[in-house]
Amino acid sequence: MSLYPRTSALMQRGIDFLGTEHAILCGAMSWVSERNLVSAISNAGGFGVIACGAMTPELLDKEITATKTLTSKPFGVNLITMHPALFDLIAVCAKHKVGHVVLAGGIPPKGSVEAIKDFGAKVLVFAPTLALAKKLLRSGADALVIEGSEAGGHIGPVATSVLAQEFLPSLAEDYVVFVAGGIGRGDMIASYLEMGASGVQLGTAFACATGSIAHPDFKKAFFRANARDAVASVEVDPRLPVIPVRALKNKGTEEFTAKQVEVAKLLDEGKVDMGAAQLEIEHFWAGALRRAVIDGDVENGSLMAGQSVGMVTKEEPVAEIIARLMQESEAALVRR
Repeated sequence: MSLYPRTSALMQRGIDFLGTEHAILCGAMSWVSERNLVSAISNAGGFGVIACGAMTPELLDKEITATKTLTSKPFGVNLITMHPALFDLIAVCAKHKVGHVVLAGGIPPKGSVEAIKDFGAKVLVFAPTLALAKKLLRSGADALVIEGSEAGGHIGPVATSVLAQEFLPSLAEDYVVFVAGGIGRGDMIASYLEMGASGVQLGTAFACATGSIAHPDFKKAFFRANARDAVASVEVDPRLPVIPVRALKNKGTEEFTAKQVEVAKLLDEGKVDMGAAQLEIEHFWAGALRRAVIDGDVENGSLMAGQSVGMVTKEEPVAEIIARLMQESEAALVRR
């Protein structure tokens, strides 16, 4: 019997899909969502997701192996669609019989969804528009994550609340849909579940958990920040369509603007093509993120954070964070 009967009943579809106690996914955060945090979330009844990011297939292989030694519960792997070795990374997931693969950062390339489904895994995708969401779900994706602009890291332009109103009435009856972006409390989870979501995805709420390997200074920056400190990056050159990234304002956010100018110049001079230019931007983020998360360089690194960062005030065990979210959701549903 669930401690949170109303919440669990509304999450049932997500719970069955993920094979977990609660339909709470952890957003994949490069350098943060690694073996320690992923296993802690899965062990606490949520669903941990390894952020593959810019990892090589060899590194992903090691990370999955290490995660398996820390948890016997289900967890997933998030792969970036523009990764040059995407199909090799999918092969690594196949080797380990990973149950769920999240494809992020763009439209899945031809054959990628099929390659994942071939080894029996479930595929989760992101979609910025309802039309694209329907297309992806019709063409084989098993579940959808709708993520609003309040989220940390790479973001789209529309708020979570608007996306939820637009997508859930059309999709929630037939498909598993998770809502993400700006969720910091259980009351909000309850609202999205009532609207038809099968579950939710949170990143910022878990970034500073005791199970997270993020540097103490990275965590302190989160504890000090409020919602308005988490700003979206600016696109400098329309020819270089950069997916905006939300992070805490610091010297690193300014450096990113300078980086775009530099890459646009290389594009002008014909020294790089569009694909290489975008990859260069991705590599900038990977490096800047590592500086902040691992080295604790909170001035020059990238402090990717969602607008719910103001609700992250202290370091807590993952199990306590999940229990609190579930309690808040249950209390909200009982009140209603």
